[in-house]
Amino acid sequence: MLLFFTVAILYSSVGFGGGSSYLAILALTSVVFTQIRATALLCNIVVVSGNVLLFYQQKKIDLKKILPLVLMSIPFAYLGGYLKISQQFFFILLGITLLFAAISMWLSKRIISSDEKKENSTRLKSLSFGGIIGFISGMVGIGGGIFLAPLLHLTNWDTPKKIAATASLFILVNSIAGLLGQYSNPDFIIDWNLTSILLVTVFIGGQIGSRISNKLFTPIQLKKATAILIAFVSLKILWKYLF
Repeated sequence: MLLFFTVAILYSSVGFGGGSSYLAILALTSVVFTQIRATALLCNIVVVSGNVLLFYQQKKIDLKKILPLVLMSIPFAYLGGYLKISQQFFFILLGITLLFAAISMWLSKRIISSDEKKENSTRLKSLSFGGIIGFISGMVGIGGGIFLAPLLHLTNWDTPKKIAATASLFILVNSIAGLLGQYSNPDFIIDWNLTSILLVTVFIGGQIGSRISNKLFTPIQLKKATAILIAFVSLKILWKYLF
C-alpha cells in the first residue's frame, strides 16, 4: 500500500497513472500475471480520472488536438489487452526506448510557451501514434502515457502542462479499453479484496500528486521531472529483464 501510494503521488504529478510501476511492484508478489495487468489498469483509471477532471477545470485539455491521438488508440488498446504475450524481449526493447527518450527530454532545452504559435501535426501522424501506443499499452497493461509524453515533448507538441493533461486523458481512455479487452479474455481474473484496497490508496495519492504539480512545478521542472521518472522506469525494466 505504501509503495502504491508513493507511486500514485509521483506519477500523477507529471500526468501519468503509474501503471508501469504498479506492474513492477505486483510482479514481485505471488499474484498471477493476468490479475496484475487488470489491477494496474484499474489503478491507472482511478489516478488519472482525478487528473483529467482537474486539468479540464483548468482548461488544459484541448479535445480538438487530442481526439486524433485517442481515436485509434482505443480499439488497438482493446486488441492489445485481449492478446496473450511473451514479455522478455519486448521489455528489453521498451527499456532502451524509454531511456533514450528520457535522455533526449533532459537534454532538450526548448519549452513552448502558452502564447507561442504551435505547429499542427498531421492527423494521420496522430492517428498512427495513437494506434501503435494504444496497442502496446493494452498488451502490457499500462495506459501509454509513459510512451506518449516523451514523444509529445520531443516534438514540441504543446506546453508541458498541456502535454501532462493530454497524457492523463490518453491514459484514461486506453486503460479503460485495455481493461475491457482483458475482461473479454476467458483467462481474466481479479482479486477484488486486494484491488479495492489498492484503488483507495492510489486515489488518495493521485489527488495529492496532481495538486503538487500545479503548485510547485514550473514548465521546465515538469519536463525534467517527467524525464527523471521515465529514466527510472526504463532502468528498472532493463535491470529486471537483463539481469
